Amino acid sequence: MISREPVRRSDVPAEPPRGWRGLTRWSGALALVAVAAFCGHQLAMQAGLARLREAAEHRLDMLATGLDADLARFDYLPALLEMTPIVPALLGTPTDTHLRDAVNRYLDGVNATAGAEMLYVLDASGTSLAASDWDKPGTTLGQDLSFRPYVIDALGQGRGRFYGVGITSKRPGYYLSYALRRGQPQRGVVAVKVNLEDAERAWRKLPGDVALIDQRGVVILATREELKFRPLLPLNAQQRAEVQRSRPYGEASLQPLQWRQKESLDRDVQVISLDGRDQLASARTLRGAPWQLVVFDDLAPVRLAARNAAITATLAMAVLLLVAVALWQRRRAVRQKLANQAALQAAHDTLESTVVARTAQLRAAQGELVHAGKMAALGQMSAGVVHELNQPLTAMRTLSESAGILLERNRLDDVRGNLERIRNMVDRLARLTTQLKTFAHKSELPVAPLPVAQAIADAQAIVADAARRQRVTIEVDVQPAGLGVVAEEAALGSVLANLMRNAIDAMQDAPLRTLRLEARQKGSGADARVVLDVRDTGPGIHPDILPRLFEPFVTRKPAGSGLGLGLVISAQLVRAMDGTLRAANLETGGACFVVDLPAAPAAVYGPPDAPAAAHAPLSTAQQE
Repeated sequence: MISREPVRRSDVPAEPPRGWRGLTRWSGALALVAVAAFCGHQLAMQAGLARLREAAEHRLDMLATGLDADLARFDYLPALLEMTPIVPALLGTPTDTHLRDAVNRYLDGVNATAGAEMLYVLDASGTSLAASDWDKPGTTLGQDLSFRPYVIDALGQGRGRFYGVGITSKRPGYYLSYALRRGQPQRGVVAVKVNLEDAERAWRKLPGDVALIDQRGVVILATREELKFRPLLPLNAQQRAEVQRSRPYGEASLQPLQWRQKESLDRDVQVISLDGRDQLASARTLRGAPWQLVVFDDLAPVRLAARNAAITATLAMAVLLLVAVALWQRRRAVRQKLANQAALQAAHDTLESTVVARTAQLRAAQGELVHAGKMAALGQMSAGVVHELNQPLTAMRTLSESAGILLERNRLDDVRGNLERIRNMVDRLARLTTQLKTFAHKSELPVAPLPVAQAIADAQAIVADAARRQRVTIEVDVQPAGLGVVAEEAALGSVLANLMRNAIDAMQDAPLRTLRLEARQKGSGADARVVLDVRDTGPGIHPDILPRLFEPFVTRKPAGSGLGLGLVISAQLVRAMDGTLRAANLETGGACFVVDLPAAPAAVYGPPDAPAAAHAPLSTAQQE
């Protein structure tokens, strides 16, 4: 009998129940929402960290530049004192009370001008012989400081640097030391103490926390007092013995911080936990000391923004899913459509408010960048002012000391000559400060016809002592003798003195030491120019430096001997006088600097008097 029942196909899969289909759809929707939340959180977190890192980099640039400048601006002081006769004289006769009192008062005057916290002289055994604070409580006068690292380093290596708490004053500071060895292997040490608390107070005005960590991992400066003199990690036995010997942290207990590294984003950027709070720590190693400058940014706002972004992404994905469902179920009731539209509008409003908040954050970051740029420009201008004023000030002090000696010998004509030179230098300083005061407005220098020979003679008088000490022969050839230029007297004198000083420094190891200045007129009429060559017989300009010679802070001199600003300032002064300054190496050896200035029209000047012997030995830190 043939069956009438329909044949069942065993190769067609059975359709899953409707309940399972709904569960699958809901699971997919939840997975999409979770992915959107995760992606939104990660993207917002990365964007927030990037903003924090960028802002931290700009803060580190500004803070590191300022701190390096604070550490370096007193480098010239210890070496300068070696040139003062009474300091070596005191080291030769330490029991002379009158001489000690004179050195004390001299150190007090120098320190008042320089702005350091303390300046003092120690003998070869490490005992303080004279100090700028000899008349104040807590003075170092008479103290045995031979155990301090900066004294040990100065006696052993010639120079020393150290940060620590003062033995008598109990105040922390940065110490620079310089061994006095003229005439003997070791005669004594000159030390200067620099107060960095002003820099620490300035840090508190910036967002976030800032800390300075020394080579042992101990916080020595911080915007939060509870962080100071606490190591990141417990000190080992060797470090504890060194601290016990040199006592850099005073009576601090050196209780370790609750510091734990959680994630490393870069070599100098880490996510840490400090005192139970997650923070972004960005570090920068200083050039002038083996320290690290660290800025801290709280991660709580970034994580809150990331959570908000995750919620926003979740809402956006939910909206998209609702729209998809609305399109798929188009035949649903009108009420359902209105509900979906309301949800979409709410999500749009949330996104718009987030965009407004982000725009405000970007504007705030831009304002911080502009402020950082202004601070950097102010620091560079300050360095230039110090460079331009130190040279004539040192010459004036030396001329005044020489005048006293000449007065004792009843050489009144020479005394009058020194006083006349001091008056001329005071006039130059007045004109120079007027120029620097108007420099920010890019005003032009008040130029006037000026005899070239007289300008060279004035500059030669400033550097004559240095030339005599280095056994440098100066040759001057001005043709014709009455050749004149249109320039500003103080500016041209500063440029020539700086070029001559640099040439003398460059020839200190040369077998033949000749400095030649040659001036000639080129052209005629309104287009006439005066070309002044300054040539030396030194090793020449290094090929790596020559293309960048007139850029700020470019120098091959050792740390403390030059800021790399002399040629930059000289070029600016020459340009302000409608001239040019260029440099090249000579084929016969040595360097040549060429100053091109407008010639004075129809100006006839008599040849200047022979330059008098200079009485102003300058520190190499005052020349670039």
